[in-house]
Amino acid sequence: MTELIITEKPSSAEKVAFALADTKPVKKKNKQSSYYELKHNNKNIIVTSAVGHLYGLTEKNKEGWSYPVFEVTWTPTYLTSKESSYVKDYIDTISMLAAKADEFTIACDYDIEGEVIGLNVIRFACKKKDSNRMKFSTLTKGDLIEAYDKKSKHLDWGQANAGETRHKLDWFYGINLSRALTSSVKAAGSFKVMSIGRVQGPALHMLVEKEKEIQAFKAEPFWRLSFQGKYKSSPLEAWHKEDRIFDQEKVKKIFSKIKNEKEALIQEVTKSVRNQSPPTPFNLSDLQSESYALFKITPKETLAIAQSLYLEGVTSYPRTSSQQLDPKLGFKKILSDLAKQSHYQHLAQELLKEKELKPNNGTKTDPAHPAIYPTGHVPGNLKPRDQRLYDLIVKRFMATFAQPAIRETMTIVFDVKGEPFITKGTRTVEENWHKFYKPYLKMEDITLPDMKKDEKAHITKIEKHDEETQPPARYNQSSIIKELEKRNLGTKATRAEILDTLFRRGYAEGVKITTTQLGMETDKILVKYAPTIVDEKLTADFEEEMEKIREGKQKPEAVLEKAKKFLTALLADFKKKEKVIGKEILVSIRETSDAANYMGHCPNCKEGKLMVRRGKFGRFVGCDKYPECKTIFNIPKAGPIKFTGNMDEKTKNPIVEVGAGRTLRVVTLLQHEDANKPHKKKYPEEGMLCPHCKEGKMILRKSFYGEFLGCDKYPKCQTMMKIHEGKVDVKNPVVKEVGVKKPEVTEKKPEEKKVEVKKGKKKS
Repeated sequence: MTELIITEKPSSAEKVAFALADTKPVKKKNKQSSYYELKHNNKNIIVTSAVGHLYGLTEKNKEGWSYPVFEVTWTPTYLTSKESSYVKDYIDTISMLAAKADEFTIACDYDIEGEVIGLNVIRFACKKKDSNRMKFSTLTKGDLIEAYDKKSKHLDWGQANAGETRHKLDWFYGINLSRALTSSVKAAGSFKVMSIGRVQGPALHMLVEKEKEIQAFKAEPFWRLSFQGKYKSSPLEAWHKEDRIFDQEKVKKIFSKIKNEKEALIQEVTKSVRNQSPPTPFNLSDLQSESYALFKITPKETLAIAQSLYLEGVTSYPRTSSQQLDPKLGFKKILSDLAKQSHYQHLAQELLKEKELKPNNGTKTDPAHPAIYPTGHVPGNLKPRDQRLYDLIVKRFMATFAQPAIRETMTIVFDVKGEPFITKGTRTVEENWHKFYKPYLKMEDITLPDMKKDEKAHITKIEKHDEETQPPARYNQSSIIKELEKRNLGTKATRAEILDTLFRRGYAEGVKITTTQLGMETDKILVKYAPTIVDEKLTADFEEEMEKIREGKQKPEAVLEKAKKFLTALLADFKKKEKVIGKEILVSIRETSDAANYMGHCPNCKEGKLMVRRGKFGRFVGCDKYPECKTIFNIPKAGPIKFTGNMDEKTKNPIVEVGAGRTLRVVTLLQHEDANKPHKKKYPEEGMLCPHCKEGKMILRKSFYGEFLGCDKYPKCQTMMKIHEGKVDVKNPVVKEVGVKKPEVTEKKPEEKKVEVKKGKKKS
């Protein structure tokens, strides 16, 4: 008997093989793929892996660019993507090993995506209908042996059906809606690949609504009053009890009354003590939010780092919604193992003295995995960012077991000529969990002197502050993940990718997330012509339906049929308005492109606009008054570039942002060294008036066939003069008016080409 175990990734295959082997497993290669042969309790086992998704959905019978389409099939990804050519080796290896096996076990990550990967491997590569299933949350030896010993005899069909349904729904929406948008542009006489998805639509609309809210905001003035002073030798600052006063006359009256006052009577002193509970264990969303707030690591990058820590065996599976840790995990053993790491020795030993190790569990749960926790295994040489995230996970884990911190708040009410002013100070009386979460605890202590009622404080300065209300805060990469989770848009595993997709499509940008003009216009068109595409309730309803599928309370066919009916009706109506929609999209694309490519006014001619252009040698910034103005700036060949709106004071050149994220830098563009040099004519006829349109000038151009003079009003005027043996043929200009065909030219050339093709065929 031989058992074939299949994991999700090569690194996890190695972990499983070494965990189960009675002696050292034998590693063998098959092209780019590898597998391990071993014995476990004298049973022959082969362990190999997939490399993520080996199969993807494709259209069953593709017929052009039509929509709607719903007939899909699973296809090996190497057949649909050149970049996935390596996948063939993995499929071939699994198929080869399957022929030798009598028993099959899937050991992919235990979640919906892992279940779909395992399902496809079993039915397509192994040609089986079902298999055993290992379930684990860490890649430690103990957990893997336990998962093997307690493996179920079947796949988790609830997860498999829910996952496959999700893939099909996303395909139905993504392909059909993207084709509809692209076809509308085509119907308007142009071409631009457009895309939108089932979850991206509502997510984009959410960002647009925030942008509209900010744009519509009107600042309202208000005033605040404060005094600075001293109590004995301790400095004080207090603020008027009413805080924000919107009545200007009222604040003037109060300020006039108190502005010369030098004493403040202590009217009331109150102290309150409260217990501050420790934080809850990390789920993925919480980890992503905290990681961005502390380290500015994006949610997508955080997930990638957390996944690598899991594969190394030092933390648990990251794609979890749970904020709860089960005692079955063995808290004492984990802390004992952490105590062996010098950095955590003292803190771990302190927790081990507790009579009971009970984490401050949150309310959110996950049927597949507990909250994220360290395994206690000593990590190898981690990269700096990986080390920071690992340390954060360990410190959060330990903090959840500590006692609540005790915080004391002191509130003082002053009387300044009948006007109440208040100051507050909060300090930590007992740190408790605080010391376990350092340096990640962001909490300020303000300790006030021990003041008593009826005493007086000395006022040194009274101020009236002119302020105004602020617009709503933009989402950042931390808050938007929380908002998507709150609205049930996407899943714990996909929310970071949704955000990344919106950035890549040019719908959103910036650290404080701003919706671009293209994003605003795309949403506007969708709301106008297909509002249900951006309806977050519809998407959230589908998420609930898929959860019911996972629980066995709903049939996949019913959910897919509902989606088909909805899309069929929506797209039929969309198709009627294709041309109108396309024209609106084209206008928005051009406006967006112009706005994105604008780099300020030309500092030389003072009339032109500096625009990003693309030429033979890549992109550059040039004046749109070319050829009259030949101002050119060099810019990096790739990466985002954005005009800051400012020009350098000395050079008057534009200041731009180049790059993004950690690579973002602000630079002043430098003009090309030849930008302002007068153009040296190669031929005396250069610059002559166009003999046809009488408006343009004949300038030197190059093509595949060599040099020629062409009208600078191209494409409106397509007059050209041939150059032969260094001389310009001025007497015989070739004049081609746009939209007018010359039969003697268009008929003759195709005939000659046909003859040549026939001759070539005869020779071959």
